[in-house]
This record gives sequence, structure tokens and C-alpha cells, in this order.
Amino acid sequence: MRRLKLTRRGLFKASAAAGVAGAAVSALAGCGSGNSQDTTEPVVVDSDSAVDVMADESPYEYVDDHGYTLENTWTLPLGTVLRPAEGTWVPATLAGSSALPMCKGGALSVESGTLNEVVSAPLGTATTTVIYDVACSDKVYAWVELDVTTRAWTLYASKFSDGALEGDTQKLWDGTSDYDPAPLAASGSKVIWQVQPSLSGKKTSEHSYCYIWATGDSNAKRAVESPGRFATRPTVSGDVCVLTPRVRADEGTYYGATAYSISDNLSTQVDQLVLPASVKPFRATRVGEKFLISIEASYSSGGLLSKMGTYIGTRSGDFIKIDREPSECPAGSTDGVYVIKSRSSYAVVDEQNQKYSALLSVDRAVDYGEYPARCGECDLFVTFATVKDADTGYPASVTVRTFRLNS
Repeated sequence: MRRLKLTRRGLFKASAAAGVAGAAVSALAGCGSGNSQDTTEPVVVDSDSAVDVMADESPYEYVDDHGYTLENTWTLPLGTVLRPAEGTWVPATLAGSSALPMCKGGALSVESGTLNEVVSAPLGTATTTVIYDVACSDKVYAWVELDVTTRAWTLYASKFSDGALEGDTQKLWDGTSDYDPAPLAASGSKVIWQVQPSLSGKKTSEHSYCYIWATGDSNAKRAVESPGRFATRPTVSGDVCVLTPRVRADEGTYYGATAYSISDNLSTQVDQLVLPASVKPFRATRVGEKFLISIEASYSSGGLLSKMGTYIGTRSGDFIKIDREPSECPAGSTDGVYVIKSRSSYAVVDEQNQKYSALLSVDRAVDYGEYPARCGECDLFVTFATVKDADTGYPASVTVRTFRLNS
């Protein structure tokens, strides 16, 4: 892996190839040593200590009313894939109109349903380069480009306003096939990403790092270090970012779901829940004072948090459990209403009133799945699904729905 240094020739080549709002590209280097982990004790509690929301003997009552009102439904072109985001604009990858480019970077307004093309083509000059992943807030847009032949990748970002790039585009990072394409998230004017060794590369024993950069900064900050790969991608929820670095490395394999303050560039550790030994979380976020942790496999030991399901609670315990195979990152409201994706529906759990319900997927979407475009704290829940044509049975379009939590 190498960090980029700007040259006039490199800048000219990148700018000429851009095709993205005429933006110039400059290079960025990381700085700082990363947070040391102030770790808590692993949370190991008895398997019967949580309230299983959907169990027959549960105090939770099933109700028909899930507490959300459907606000909008929009139909988008086939091949549109949304990514979770915090604001009005939700990032998306769009199918190219021809083989080159294969994908474009876009953004959907969840207020108006407007779908904008944001990055019309990769900045990379190789014909095998594709737009691999995107993230945005209402102020910044970031994307990863991947050379599908060499597996080399580059992370770019730009200011973002009213659904379009604004000003210069920055090249934030450059990686080889020895490192995974960066999992990323965006919040406010900041981009957060992880650099971690590939499972099959030559750098498997190296540490992983999380970086943060804000528009206008000349350097990215190396904020969090993990002695091994992070278990999950970064998730933004309210004013925190949740990461799952390896912790207590001298004692074994432990992952700590850790909430960091975004306002001070992940310098402050707000909260942490350390999972039992060898238990690797599938997804992790935080809503209010509670972590939402999804476990996709059952382990032979570790107590409550070692079994498949989604858990909502704190490091002090007091968990509730949704005993379903998790699919995507949970979302929820600080009022204690949580939405957990399962196979063909969402479980909506009202912890305060001890009720639960189901929010069903849109019709003709089961084969291809419906997915959330929100993660962590939100009052407006957003979903998208590839929908089959009623007559032919072939995929025809993408349906986006927005739901507002009733007050």
C-alpha cells in the first residue's frame, strides 16, 4: 500500500480523465498514530438473561400496527443500489448506459425522489476500473474505484451540495490488492474509512487503521488502530461512529463494538461493548445509549452474545434479543423503536411499550430482496428493492419507500 504524492503530471492525467464536474484531483496523506483502545471487560452473560422478543413466553405482544407511516414510494431504474446514509441525500450506484462505464455514482433525495448522477465515470484511466462503492452526507460525497483486474483501488472525495459535486476532488487513499477496498461512511463534512489487509494478500499480519478526513483538510487523521481486521464496516449514528476493532489482543481474539465521537475526529471513546472471546459481530451500531449488535453464527461458548440473532443493550447487560438470522445493519429511534432486517420483512420492536410488529417488503421483491438505506439512529426509515414485472417475472425496476415514525 502507498499513500499518494502529488505531481504535476499525475494531477494533469487525473484531471483529464475525470469527467466529474471538471474537478481537479489532489493527493492526501494520513497523519497521527491512532487511538489506543481503552477496553472494558468482555460481556459474558447467561444465555437466558435476555428477553427474547418473539418467544412464546415473551412479555412482548405482537401487534398489527408497526408505528410507521409510509410517506413516499418512488420507482427507480433497474440496477440502482442505495447505500445507508444519515441525511436528505442517499448515495447510490447506478447502472451504466453501456459496458463502459459499468457503474456510475449517484444520489437520491429522500425528500423529493430526485435521482442525480454525481460521478459519471471513474477517474482511473484503465478500462477495467469501476466505481465499486459510494458514501455521502448532505455535505460530502466519497467513492471507491477498483481495478477489477489488478484489484488496486483508490478512494476519492469531494464537497457535495444539492445533489452535485462542488469544488475540487481529493484523492484520499490508494491501495493494492494486498488491502481490501476501503469500507467507508460519511457524516457532515467528514469521510471515515478503514484500511485493512486482505485475507489472501501478502500483508495479512499487518494492523488495520481507521482514518477520518473533513473537506478542506490537507491531511487525513489516522484515528483508530486495530491489531487485525475490523469485524464490521464503520457505521454513523447520530453524533458517533461505531467501529469494531480487535481489542485485548494479548488475551485472545476479542472484538469491541466501540462508539467514537465524530465531532473530535474519533478522538473520544464514548462507549464500548466487548464481545465474548472469538465472537465476531456481523453488524454493529448504536442508538441512544444502546448498542445494536447482530451475530450471524452461533458459537460453542460465550453465553448470550454468542448465539445467532440481534441484540439490543449496553455493556451492563439488560439485553433484548430478536431471534432471527440478521441480514443488514439495524436502525432505530432514540424513543426505543428498532427496525431489524430479516429475510422477507423487518421486525419493528417497541422496547418501551413491549410490543413488536412486522414491516413487510414490497410486493414481488422477495427473490431479489429488500434492503434498508438507513443504519443506526433515524426517524425516517428508507428501503429499496428490486421488483419483478408482474407479467414476465423478470426484474423490472427498483422501488424505494420512506417511512416516518409516528410521534
